[in-house]
Amino acid sequence: MHIGSFLLPNRLFVAPMAGVTDRPFRMLCKSLGAGYAVSEMVTSRRDLWNSLKTSRRADHSGEPGPIAVQIAGTDAAMMAEAALHNVDRGAQIIDINMGCPAKKVCNKWAGSALMQDEALAISIARAVVDACAPRGVPVTLKMRTGWCQQHKNAVALATQLEAAGIAMLTVHGRTREQGYRGAAEYDTVAAVKAAVSIPVVANGDIDSPQKARDVLAATGADALMIGRAAQGRPWIFREIGHFLATGEHLAPPLIAELERVLLAHLEDHYRLYGEETGVRSARKHIGWYLRALPGGEAFRQRMNGLDDSAAQHRAVAEYLQGLGSEMDRLPPMRAAANDEIQETEGWAV
Repeated sequence: MHIGSFLLPNRLFVAPMAGVTDRPFRMLCKSLGAGYAVSEMVTSRRDLWNSLKTSRRADHSGEPGPIAVQIAGTDAAMMAEAALHNVDRGAQIIDINMGCPAKKVCNKWAGSALMQDEALAISIARAVVDACAPRGVPVTLKMRTGWCQQHKNAVALATQLEAAGIAMLTVHGRTREQGYRGAAEYDTVAAVKAAVSIPVVANGDIDSPQKARDVLAATGADALMIGRAAQGRPWIFREIGHFLATGEHLAPPLIAELERVLLAHLEDHYRLYGEETGVRSARKHIGWYLRALPGGEAFRQRMNGLDDSAAQHRAVAEYLQGLGSEMDRLPPMRAAANDEIQETEGWAV
């Protein structure tokens, strides 16, 4: 699997998710079997580039390449400038956001709202490609099947985007109108794959090894992108990779491995965000990891009252060590239900 000149180790990708796929999470997923990960969405607005939030999202310290950064905006010149700004900061691949369904993004005509204006969408793609080409930086794009059921234009856009120089397309199998309601459909992804010669990545509702196998078979896609199912379950990439290679299921992780993974994740998270923000933003990750475990909900409620990193880290360690005396392995873990996804954080973009 290639993106431009970059050879990836496998075809299992981490989806960009606002408030989730920061550097610690991306590096963790890569260590557990993901072949590629895209950053959280970064704004094209120059006045926000030096904000703390944007700086954290653009932090790639120690991250194995290729480094992929997703940018969002509505002005072709601004998007081209933002692409080069991120290349200067270490981005090796630029991804254009045309898939985010969040109202606060679409109300500004960014994200999946761009699918309503094909001319603007193509002009943005062309501008970003033209800016990145002299640097040898490939440009990819993530989109939905269309704005609404009556206007599914992913195939028409895909052929134009390929002509504009886009190196890879990711298609989430829902319209913007759907958000995350209902089930993702893959016929449109298959139609996009049939219409273009560049790599196509299938996205949406891939939450198990069997589902991964079935989506690959249904779409002919070159790769799979996994988002919500990796929240609290970053080893899903390892599970899927093993199943696709052997047809056999891996045993769930040991409680001891969960303890090691989660505590290391928390330590890296605190280093990036600092004490106050790190403790607060770590709560959602801890909740995702523990949601299916005995007493997990009660522990989460208690843990949310802790306001310093040492206490939070110690509480998680004690809970898992106590659990380890009762059970050796994790039970099968479910992905987050659609109604558990918040609009401001955790949305795949």
